[in-house]
Amino acid sequence: MKRNILPVLALLFGTLFLFTGNGLHSLLLPVRGTAEGYATTTLGLLGTTWATGFVLGCLTAPKLVRRIGHVRAFSGFISVIAVIALLTGIVVDPVWWVLLRAVTGFCTAGTSMIIESWLNERATNESRGAIFSLYIGITLIGAVAGQMMVPFADIHTPILFMWCGICYCIAMLPTTLSTAASPQPLKAVSLDLKALYRNSPVASIGILLVGIANGAYGTLGAVFGANAGLSDSNIALMMSTTIFAGAVMQLPAGRLSDRIDRRFVLAGMAAIAALDGLLLFLLQPGHPYFLITMVVIYGAAANTLYPIAVAHANDFAAPQDFVKVSGGLLLLYGIGTIIGPTLGGPVMTAVGPYALFFVTAVAHVLITSYAIFRSRQRAAKPASDREAYTTMPSANAQNITPESLSLARSDASKKEDTTVNYGT
Repeated sequence: MKRNILPVLALLFGTLFLFTGNGLHSLLLPVRGTAEGYATTTLGLLGTTWATGFVLGCLTAPKLVRRIGHVRAFSGFISVIAVIALLTGIVVDPVWWVLLRAVTGFCTAGTSMIIESWLNERATNESRGAIFSLYIGITLIGAVAGQMMVPFADIHTPILFMWCGICYCIAMLPTTLSTAASPQPLKAVSLDLKALYRNSPVASIGILLVGIANGAYGTLGAVFGANAGLSDSNIALMMSTTIFAGAVMQLPAGRLSDRIDRRFVLAGMAAIAALDGLLLFLLQPGHPYFLITMVVIYGAAANTLYPIAVAHANDFAAPQDFVKVSGGLLLLYGIGTIIGPTLGGPVMTAVGPYALFFVTAVAHVLITSYAIFRSRQRAAKPASDREAYTTMPSANAQNITPESLSLARSDASKKEDTTVNYGT
């Protein structure tokens, strides 16, 4: 095992600091923005523009990387991210923050795809599972570590923004100093909604709705916490434990979906998230730890939905199309994360902070209803014919790209043409 991990250890070390910076910056902006009195609608746009930039990055960054090379592209992307992190601490202005967040999303897609393609190139059939699991764990630890840095400095000063810049600069070093050969070119991605829907209606509609719910909570969760009266440390605790709860629940939910119709598991977990969200909206609990516990239950259920939906779509896809189907679905998820904060911000402004969970509850009720409806329209695949469930990054914690999907697949899948194009 050590022989397989050592060649990518430096790259994984850089990944840890990249996601630490991402976790810190993504939580710091809404917390500082709330303290500055920015409108919830404006803070929602931070997530909308980031997700828009990220989706555009998945679509267009491969062309840029092929033109200038992996190392130069990685250095350029992460330098821009570091500069923006520092600028947002100097120029405290909502308009600039919203605009700059789109650039950060674009560059984050580029950096993530480069790292994942490098790991994919070094992975073999024997080491792929270990490398992918270690990669997920490191990104999870990095995101949570970044969020937990928020309580240790005054958010009204530029200190935490400077720490973001430091993390990003450290993340750049392992890849830029490496003498290893660059990996193969990144995959090009395109989206054919009709073909995706024909393959799996539940997965297509479900992933879009999951993106709406996760995009709303991922962007506005900190804003909700601040307006609900939580301290900075409790906001960081709430956001971090939600991520961990989702990671812990993925395996039992996934194993259950291997045994029964995945649509029933999808409907059940979405129903739990919907019920918890409605209770939060109606009860509006004031005690910090009771509130955090309810939000953690929400995260445990909501963060299992993405990988179950992907697994269900793969049940009806040919093996050589697994990466193609999953790549298309992640772009649908990205579209959902653009819609979610755009809807959530105005609703919270009009109704109040707890209305965030009304927005997520509506999305999860629709998932439950549609999954049950579709279960009556098409029979489930027999358990013996299904692709085994694969744990995927928590949608709130990870920047999922087509390269991470390829990394999770076998070497045989890796050799297939992975351009996501379903034209008939």
